[in-house]
Amino acid sequence: MAAAQGRLSDGADGMDDAEDTAQARGGGGGLPPAFRAAVDALRAARPRPQVEVEPTPAPQRLAPYAYALEAVVVDGEQELADGRLVLLHDPEGHDAWQGTFRLVTLVRAELEPEMAADPLLPEVCWSWLTGALQARGLAYGEPSGTITRAASHYFGGLAERPAASQIEIRASWTPREGLGGVPDTAAHLASWCDLLAQVAGLPPAGPGDASVVTLPQRRGPQSR
Repeated sequence: MAAAQGRLSDGADGMDDAEDTAQARGGGGGLPPAFRAAVDALRAARPRPQVEVEPTPAPQRLAPYAYALEAVVVDGEQELADGRLVLLHDPEGHDAWQGTFRLVTLVRAELEPEMAADPLLPEVCWSWLTGALQARGLAYGEPSGTITRAASHYFGGLAERPAASQIEIRASWTPREGLGGVPDTAAHLASWCDLLAQVAGLPPAGPGDASVVTLPQRRGPQSR
């Protein structure tokens, strides 16, 4: 999981526990009930077995309250994709979010160079994100993000290494709030895990749409 860690961090020291993190950002007083409920739902969620999820220190300058998870998609001993999901909360609301909650994510995986060269790959990857949310009937707004392809070629003392290509999805969206001003964060986490699995080339967890295309023959995230 270290491959994804730190990409969304602002460099500040984080804390694993959401209560401590919120107090560090908000100056004490405990967590807002809506944020506590949203975090509790994330902690209670159980993703598909191939997606291993655990808490990670949250960035501390993006919102008054934040909670973060990191995940890795595994197949046997191989890591196929990894990512980070951050839940942000501002009780006063945020004009850019058009709400009081925001979800921010980084997802990445290594590809075969031939796949990375597909000119339609960015559009397909973005459609996986929006499609994963829509497939679970989730209401959301203000989506934004970038799809980045990177290729590495090695020379000199590293010339024996094969060329490597990577896809990276950075995105954020506003989950619509439900009863008590709390979004269905567990369902959004499930959708995010669906996205991770799709990027990793895994088949759908249940009966899926035959038109959905995954990226097969994946290499795991490059070690650092």
